[in-house]
Amino acid sequence: MAFIGQTDKGKHLLLIGDVRQKIKEIRSRKVQAIITSPPYWGLRDYDSQDQIGQEDFPEQYVENMVSLAKEFKRVLRKDGTLWLNLGDTYFGAKGGHWSSDNSATNDRTGTKYREHRKAPPKHSYLKVKDLVGIPWKVAFALQRDGWYLRNDIIWAKNNPMPEAVKDRFAKSHEHIFLFSKSKKYYFDYEAVLEEYTEPMNRWGGETLKAEGESLWDKGTGHSTYRNRSMRPNPKGKVRKDVWRLNTASFSGAHFAVFPDTIPKIAIQASTKEGDIVLDPFMGSGTTAVMAQRLSRQWLGIEVNPEYAKIVKDRTAQINMWHV
Repeated sequence: MAFIGQTDKGKHLLLIGDVRQKIKEIRSRKVQAIITSPPYWGLRDYDSQDQIGQEDFPEQYVENMVSLAKEFKRVLRKDGTLWLNLGDTYFGAKGGHWSSDNSATNDRTGTKYREHRKAPPKHSYLKVKDLVGIPWKVAFALQRDGWYLRNDIIWAKNNPMPEAVKDRFAKSHEHIFLFSKSKKYYFDYEAVLEEYTEPMNRWGGETLKAEGESLWDKGTGHSTYRNRSMRPNPKGKVRKDVWRLNTASFSGAHFAVFPDTIPKIAIQASTKEGDIVLDPFMGSGTTAVMAQRLSRQWLGIEVNPEYAKIVKDRTAQINMWHV
């Protein structure tokens, strides 16, 4: 089952079903970028049997992600990239199998945390209340499997869900890992430059001479940019790896969704107009919406038919669907 749409920039396809089967329907080396947020281990329940994220132990989750990432690598072009958003959790908190260490719902999807079991399974080293470290376990496993780990981007949330904890600090960030399939890959850093927050000549900027000298050379005591490669870009500064963003709300569903800015930056940096963007855990469709707005083609996979309907409704609002 699938929804198919088309714009003047190409086709869009949403496959409905388990990602481990549906991704096999995508042809090899067709996708330029994969931008996704898979179910976090132990935090989301999509009411689907054998779903990723409900494994008994984190090692099983990591194995599933590595296996799935092999398919990601197959469908990616040689110069393609994978943007992977992952959140962490605590082991066996409150006497349960796994837990977020509080009783809230997931602050990005609103999905309720899985009910705690009376007795957590024994682990070789993880103890009750240990921070599991899932994001980095997955990142290092993919690195060992041949992926190039290029960035650990911190999504620092300005409006995180409150936590009723008194023996640690409240969580307010998630990881976004940038992986590449090959040593050389497509990355347009100028497409996502940040504006200078101070006058240009604070970094040389407009005051730089053709030889690479700065007016700061004239006895100001500041560093100079005699090396041309160090001269600041007048278009803006290179984006940093800490992104301070709010979680976003969407009126069509009762949960917070991926903020538009994350897929927007990823799409602009890693694709060109007309390229194909894949989100294998489509959720409410924010990646699809941003891809469509930026004149990219998109592919999506979603196990929940109700979410798939939300994706179609959201993308239809852009007035670009022709079913």
